[in-house]
Amino acid sequence: MTVQTLAIIVLLVSFFVMIFLRFPIAYAVGLSSVLCMLVQGQALTDVCRLMVKGISSFSLMAVPFFITMGVLMGSGGISEKLIALADACVGWMRGGMAMVNIVASYFFGGISGSASADTASIGSIMIPMMVDQGYDADFSLKFKKRQFLPSLFREGRRDKVVSF
Repeated sequence: MTVQTLAIIVLLVSFFVMIFLRFPIAYAVGLSSVLCMLVQGQALTDVCRLMVKGISSFSLMAVPFFITMGVLMGSGGISEKLIALADACVGWMRGGMAMVNIVASYFFGGISGSASADTASIGSIMIPMMVDQGYDADFSLKFKKRQFLPSLFREGRRDKVVSF
């Protein structure tokens, strides 16, 4: 039996044992991976170095910063001004508050480029406003949750239809 085969067996068996013992998934994956690397003969310092290297990517660091930026913009008042501009543009139409939600998200997406920051800043204001205007609370939450519009309108997609 080679070292790689033994490592795979240790990985799978330890993972399923931890799942059977009702460990959280993240702990089961992490501990079984560490056990697998130890069976392969790697030192614990290598394990720590690879774990830090795995989480120090720009993409993973950008998500909390985008959300923080959205919260700061929401508390700073920019979100209210974007909502007022969107309300002036489309608020008079039937279903105006839902359309204001979409247009404000477009404006905010142009500023931040992040759907999670948009939800953190615009969503915390628009959802209570929609409920106050008579929209159902479930509709308001689902409407905002499904508004990750930059992913819907990527270039090269042929079905550019938004369904609510």
